[in-house]
Amino acid sequence: MGFCCCIAGFQAGAQRYLADYDSTLFIKDTVRPLVNRYQNLSISGYMQPQFQVAQKEGEATFEGGNFAPNSRSRFLLRRARVKVDYLLPAKERNFPKALFTFQIDATERGVIVRDMFLRLYEPKQQNFSLTMGLFGRPFGYEVNLSSSYRETPERGRMSQILMPGERDMGAMVSYESQNPQRKDPTFKLDVGVFNGIGPSGVTDFDSYKDLISRLSLKEWKISKTVKLSGGLSFLNGGWRQDTKYRYKVSNGNGIQNFAVDSSLANIGRKTPRHYYGADVQLALLHRRGKTEWRAEYWRGTQPGTASATVSPASQPLGPTYIRQFDGAFFYFLQTLWNPHWELMLKYDWYDPNRLIAASEIGKSNTNFTPADIKYTTLGVGLTRYFTGNLKLLAYYDLVRNEKTSLPGYEQDVPDNVFTFRIQLRF
Repeated sequence: MGFCCCIAGFQAGAQRYLADYDSTLFIKDTVRPLVNRYQNLSISGYMQPQFQVAQKEGEATFEGGNFAPNSRSRFLLRRARVKVDYLLPAKERNFPKALFTFQIDATERGVIVRDMFLRLYEPKQQNFSLTMGLFGRPFGYEVNLSSSYRETPERGRMSQILMPGERDMGAMVSYESQNPQRKDPTFKLDVGVFNGIGPSGVTDFDSYKDLISRLSLKEWKISKTVKLSGGLSFLNGGWRQDTKYRYKVSNGNGIQNFAVDSSLANIGRKTPRHYYGADVQLALLHRRGKTEWRAEYWRGTQPGTASATVSPASQPLGPTYIRQFDGAFFYFLQTLWNPHWELMLKYDWYDPNRLIAASEIGKSNTNFTPADIKYTTLGVGLTRYFTGNLKLLAYYDLVRNEKTSLPGYEQDVPDNVFTFRIQLRF
């Protein structure tokens, strides 16, 4: 009885308090500060579940990673990413605008961080910015084209080998005019210094850094029906050599081979890593949609080991092999009956050792290995766009390698892959 009286008294007191309370104070003091705090917060992401079929069990491929030894088909959650951006506006004249970005990729194989960086804009015109953290390396067009917008399931073989993970830890200064004239071309310049090991999740293993820069022409609408963009890229870097043995391609007795330099001065020496790139994109707009061509070419010097040319995430052990490489990507995109259907053709190659011929690989006393074999890939795909956020993709990759004298590579290795993917963005 006493407990019920206490409850009744509390309810009566609460009603009298609420009757006298001005609800606008609650909105002003509690709701509005909370809303204002998060009004510059945005969340986006996308998911790419897919099904793949390979030519053989245990196939080694760059289409989402190698197949298991006893499998030639698989369901795979290729990417499932959530990105958070928070923009801190410039409230005062000398206060810089700041952007914080955090992105994770969560699949059946685990959770990894893809982006985590802070970008500061100079206060007055915001043409200059400084970026520090884990973010995309400013080299090439394909490397920096988001996987949520790229028409093909994966980047090319050369991109994956030379720029694994696309990101790296570093700092970058950028210039981009925020008030360009509508009809004039707009350029952007990025110059950055990076660890050089990619998003490996480990601390840099040496003191050498990569200098990467890119000068790009932003999409320029030349006329009502023509759009043009492009860029020039440069990388100068390398990593610490662990032994005294350094191999370079030489012509001895009329035979191309890897010749060794075994000077003690090579221990701890910086290996040469130099890339040069150029790209261009041209789009023609018409009533059915668009027709687009893209071309990109890389050339340079890549250090590696006897069996691999991939850029390492940890200290490479054993002798160092210096190779002169080149490669390219070509895209053709064509709207079919209407903007909901798009046909794509892609051709790319990667030649890790362009100074030698296929016939020389496998000869005795040359020291050439499968890491020196050139690969070409022709991709054919069809995309059905339901909305700007939902699409279906069917894509087939035909991969060809050089025919050499190496055991297992006398003929083309069967490594074609078919991919069917659904993608949803939000």
